[in-house]
Amino acid sequence: MSQERPKFYRQELNKTIWEVPERYQNLSPVGSGAYGSVCAAFDTKTGLRVAVKKLSRPFQSIIHAKRTYRELRLLKHMKHENVIGLLDVFTPARSLEEFNDVYLVTHLMGADLNNIVKCQKLTDDHVQFLIYQILRGLKYIHSADIIHRDLKPSNLAVNEDCELKILDFGLARHTDDEMTGYVATRWYRAPEIMLNWMHYNQTVDIWSVGCIMAELLTGRTLFPGTDHIDQLKLILRLVGTPGAELLKKISSESAVDRRGKAAVVPSWVLLLAFLTEAVPSPNWEDCWVAYADINQLQQIMRLTGTPPAYLINRMPSHEARNYIQSLTQMPKMNFANVFIGANPLAVDLLEKMLVLDSDKRITAAQALAHDYFAQYHDPDDEPVADPYDQSFESRDLLIDEWKSLTYDEVVSFVPPPLDQEEMES
Repeated sequence: MSQERPKFYRQELNKTIWEVPERYQNLSPVGSGAYGSVCAAFDTKTGLRVAVKKLSRPFQSIIHAKRTYRELRLLKHMKHENVIGLLDVFTPARSLEEFNDVYLVTHLMGADLNNIVKCQKLTDDHVQFLIYQILRGLKYIHSADIIHRDLKPSNLAVNEDCELKILDFGLARHTDDEMTGYVATRWYRAPEIMLNWMHYNQTVDIWSVGCIMAELLTGRTLFPGTDHIDQLKLILRLVGTPGAELLKKISSESAVDRRGKAAVVPSWVLLLAFLTEAVPSPNWEDCWVAYADINQLQQIMRLTGTPPAYLINRMPSHEARNYIQSLTQMPKMNFANVFIGANPLAVDLLEKMLVLDSDKRITAAQALAHDYFAQYHDPDDEPVADPYDQSFESRDLLIDEWKSLTYDEVVSFVPPPLDQEEMES
C-alpha cells in the first residue's frame, strides 16, 4: 500500500462489497472459500491481469486475526519465481481504528494442476518440468524453515507457458511449531501427519509431491481414499505396513479432533487399529478424527508396505511392538509394476519420495539433483530464501494486537520491482 492514499471505488460482487483502488478495473469473481473471495482484475498501472483476494472476516477471532497476519507475512517474504508473491496489499481504511478489511493482490494464474490433469494426459517432459518447478519452489520455502503442509494440485497454479507457482500459504508453519494432524487434503497427506507425529518435518511436503507426481504420470489419484479409513488401506497396499523402527518413532500421545477437544490416543493404538481393523473401544468416540485418518494410511501402506523392523522397534510400547511383529507383514509393492510404462528415473524418484520413514525421505534439494531433472537442474539457479522470523507464532495476543501488527504490515508494504518482460507480454 503506497504512502499516498489512492482513490477507491465500491462495487458489489456476489453479495459482497468490494472497495478497491481505481487502478484495479474490470473485477470479475473467480472463486471463494472459507478464508476469502478472489476476483480477477486488470491493473491499469502495470498492465497486468491480477488476482485480488478479499479476506473473509480477517479479525473475527484471535485465530482468524493470527491467520491473517501469518498469511500476509508469508506472502510478503516470498520472492521466488515458483512461489506466489505479493504484488500489492491494501485496505480502504484510513486509520487503524477503521481497519477491518484486507485485500491481497497476486499474479493471476490461468489454471491449476487439478484442471490440467482432468483435461489432458501429460507427457513425461511435461511432468519433469512441472515437478522440477514444484521442488525448486519447495527448496526455497524449506530454506526459510517453513513447511507448506497443504500441497495438492489445486494449490499449484500453471500458466499457458507451463510456468508454475505454489499457492496458498495460509496454512504454512515454521518447522519448530507444534502441529496438528488435520490440515492437508487427505489424498496428499503424509502418513506421519495422520499418525499424529506432532513434530514432523519438511518432508511431509515431499510426500505430497510424490502423490502429485504419480497422479501426473498416470492421470489418476494415487491414494483416493473414500474416507480416512480407506485412505490408510490404499497407502499400506503400496508401501506395506510399518516396521518396528518406525513404530518406535511414534511419540505423540494425544490428538485433537475437529471439535477442538483433546483426545488422549497413543499413536500405537491407532496403528494397531488400522492394521487389525479393530472395532473401536467404547471411548473411541472421543478420538473420532484420528481414527478416521486410519483409513487413508491403510491405502498408503498397500503401496509402500508395512514399516520395517527398525521402525517398529522405535515404538515405546512393548505390547504394541510384540503385536505388530506377530501380524502378517505387507510388503512394499514393486513401483515399476504400479507405474507401468513410466520413465524408470521417474519411478526411482517416486520410490525416494514415497517413503514411510520421513527421516529417509528425499529432501527438495536432493530431489532437484536427481537424474530425472538432468535437463533442468542448475544449482546456481535454485535459490534459497532470506531468513524468516516467525517468532510471532508463539505469541499469545489479543485480536486488536494482531490487527495492529497486520495494519503495520499493510502500510509498510513496498511493491516489488516491475517485471518489464512480463508487462510487455
